[in-house]
Amino acid sequence: MRSDTHVVRVAAIGDLHYGRNASPGSLQPLFAQINQSADVLVVCGDLTDFGLAEEARALAREFAVLKIPIVAVLGNHDFESSQQSEMRTILGDAGVAILDGDSTEILGIGFAGVKGFAGGFGRRALGPWGEDIIKKFVHEAVDEALKLESALARLRNEKRIAILHYSPIQETVEGEPPEIFPFLGCSRLEEPLGRYPVTAVFHGHAHHGRPEGRTTKGVPVFNVSMTLMNNLFPGRPFRIINIDVTTPPDDRRVRSDRRMAGLSLADQP
Repeated sequence: MRSDTHVVRVAAIGDLHYGRNASPGSLQPLFAQINQSADVLVVCGDLTDFGLAEEARALAREFAVLKIPIVAVLGNHDFESSQQSEMRTILGDAGVAILDGDSTEILGIGFAGVKGFAGGFGRRALGPWGEDIIKKFVHEAVDEALKLESALARLRNEKRIAILHYSPIQETVEGEPPEIFPFLGCSRLEEPLGRYPVTAVFHGHAHHGRPEGRTTKGVPVFNVSMTLMNNLFPGRPFRIINIDVTTPPDDRRVRSDRRMAGLSLADQP
């Protein structure tokens, strides 16, 4: 029997910043809309505002409206209260796959995710020189890049998506004040994206950056910070890409009525 090709609709959003004072049910209209528009949801960090377990529990109740798989990474806000381990457990129990140097397969697509870290871009990236605290800062960025590389290396899927909070390229943070570029991402995160075939990269964190760019190897990078998406697409603050996936003949998860398409943007209502 021949393999079939079908479309998987991947929705992505970042920077939910769900806080203690959020009204219960406030995200459910958004998630209901995503439920109707996509087959998988990617969340690119800063799920909560202060990284509190109680915020994660409330967010888990919001996620309950979703009937599609959810894969996410944590962001810097999720580390604020040093409760990130408890948050991972809470959200994991709610069915959210939290990646931290890990990978997973959903509907034939491989997902690799890390939070990432800061440090700057290109020739202006901070180097491990001088005080110990500077070296530790740079080593954190290097460690995150190595975790991303390890996660990508474990995937055997033809189509791979990298999920980050911090940006791997400068292009998608432009629009923010140049003085804070070094704190919005690091080009060390781009290096693994050039060594493994990656279909697309999603990140958040740069609320006022640019919506898309490309790595030096031409991999599309999408900034899906909720603030940015809401400015671009009022009432629909998330991005969708359609990914062509080849399915083995014995894979029964695919609906036969899905139309064929390549990687394409689907941002218009």
